[in-house]
Amino acid sequence: MPLPHLHALRITATAGLKVALALICAAMIVQTAVAGDDHGHWEFGFVLDTAMTGKAMELGYRDRNLQLGHGDLMISGPLGRGLHLEAIVSGHTADGRLLTHTERLLLTHELHDSGLSFGLGRFASQVGAINAQHPHEDDFSERPLLYRGFLGNHWFDDGLRLNWVAPTPFYLRVGAEAFSGRQLIEQSQATPAVGASTLSIKTGADFDPTRSWAFGLSVLNNLRQAAPHDHSASSSTHAHLHGASFSGRQLWMSDLTLRWAPQGRPEDQELKLTWEYASARRIHPDAGDLTHAASALAAVWRFRRGWEMGAKADWLRVHQPGLHDDDANPATAATLEFGAARLREQALMIAYRPDHGRTLRLQYSRQQASGPDVADVFPRPVREVLMLQLVLGFGSARHHHHD
Repeated sequence: MPLPHLHALRITATAGLKVALALICAAMIVQTAVAGDDHGHWEFGFVLDTAMTGKAMELGYRDRNLQLGHGDLMISGPLGRGLHLEAIVSGHTADGRLLTHTERLLLTHELHDSGLSFGLGRFASQVGAINAQHPHEDDFSERPLLYRGFLGNHWFDDGLRLNWVAPTPFYLRVGAEAFSGRQLIEQSQATPAVGASTLSIKTGADFDPTRSWAFGLSVLNNLRQAAPHDHSASSSTHAHLHGASFSGRQLWMSDLTLRWAPQGRPEDQELKLTWEYASARRIHPDAGDLTHAASALAAVWRFRRGWEMGAKADWLRVHQPGLHDDDANPATAATLEFGAARLREQALMIAYRPDHGRTLRLQYSRQQASGPDVADVFPRPVREVLMLQLVLGFGSARHHHHD
């Protein structure tokens, strides 16, 4: 068990690192502005993501009724030759409250000749197909269950990143990250300095001028073991928004994306197929070979410029470690059990999306939960729900896009 004063020192050191990084960046911004640096220009942007829905979904990111989904205030620009800074402050509503946080404070340095890039600060991990992109850029109003269950919807953390883009005729990027892990597992039974690390490979190429493919494989090593869920304690609808609901010491993720633009102009017509799979292993020291797993399949068809329609189906299977009281003998200590449950989800959507900064989307979703312990693990699946989402981007956010 870690000593309290050592834990306090770690928190103080982390806070000091953030303050120091912020001061260094502020000083470099002033220096760049005074020196008249000509390596680029600074960009500012704002994104407003609102949605109206009648019900909150199981493991859902959004409240019922009218609410703020994922609003961003962003600034980015050069700090000199090869140096770049990006800062994003985000906000969303949960249980009727407005919650704000620093989503990104990232200082990157690129060595173009070698294909290397180094990042320091707070940023979203590049595991999976879409974790690195902002939720308001997604094709659907809710992310697949594997992100909501294993990564807290959108996992960002404090850490370091090293990427290498290989000099190959096709795209090949190899990356490594080291994080504190506090944003992934908040309540941990151990508090190592490096709580999580990732290794990832992204590759892709064009079959021909109309067709392309992309593949990704990543592994997340998690050293912060989550405390077992206490079923006797009450939990908020949005408790899962801050960290993973289901975790393991190792999370493997793979994704495959196929694109087809019949006329060779994806902005006019394009079919995109995406498949993802994730498996969390070593979920608890007493779990044996039990694992969590999830998969998602999505198709999005841009049938004319600015208009898209799509369908998505995904499932999540878990064995949640939990403490259960003995009703027959309340004086005995709670026992550890692994609740088995499965959640399925399907969605249909149509969207008007004239550019990356503006989206008006109508989405229909439904969920089905099953398993012997479904009442404890997934107590509130929604049978059917309609959601109307509006995303408005201003400034650089109109063109801010990860794909």
